[in-house]
Amino acid sequence: MRNIKLTIEYDGKDFNGWQKQPNKLNIQGELERAIGEITKEDNIELNASGRTDAGVHALGQVANFKTNSSIPVEKFPIAINTKVKKSIVVKSAEEVDERFHSRYNCKQKTYRYVINNSEYGSAIYRNQEYHVPIRLDIEAMKKAIKYFEGEHDFKGFKASGTSSKNSVRKIFKTNIEVHGERVYIELTGSGFLYNMVRIISGTLVDVGLGKINSEDIPKIILSGDRQQAGKTLPPQGLYLLKVEY
Repeated sequence: MRNIKLTIEYDGKDFNGWQKQPNKLNIQGELERAIGEITKEDNIELNASGRTDAGVHALGQVANFKTNSSIPVEKFPIAINTKVKKSIVVKSAEEVDERFHSRYNCKQKTYRYVINNSEYGSAIYRNQEYHVPIRLDIEAMKKAIKYFEGEHDFKGFKASGTSSKNSVRKIFKTNIEVHGERVYIELTGSGFLYNMVRIISGTLVDVGLGKINSEDIPKIILSGDRQQAGKTLPPQGLYLLKVEY
């Protein structure tokens, strides 16, 4: 039995998230169908590094599957790409140890949230970013984001109904970059709670708008109170940038 690791890019706009669900278009199901057609196997199970929500994108999602097929590993990307929607692209494939699991062996992930900070936003890229028409205080946001680094209980930065009982997570690195009229918020961590990146990004936007002081971030984290953090930003600005092992 071979174990194949895929690196995948996708535009989440048309999908109901990664996870396979009956009667709903999803990325996992679309890829499993394509792989099954190629390998002539009907029991393909694709394990991802994590499940992205409806509307969320990926530039470097990682997933693996087991197969008895003898297809050369370098042939998998082009074969899969011919059978899936154009909004999904397998960027690479490699054969890995049979014990490798995309989720359980993951050491860290990097997410990016993209904000269009121009006056009128973009018609073309409206499904790939979040529009904030009021000029953001980037320096205040850069100061605020550093408080999220380290190991914290992020209870106040998770969506209600989150199944995870342990809300302690470790963020290794944070960064904010400005590219023209766009602001990139990037977080690298061992793992993230449901909607955690979108809530942190919403909190940083409130800092940029002067609604929250950057110095108040440690107090908000310690409070564990969801009401003190910013709103959950919409999914279209969020990207799973890369997964590292």
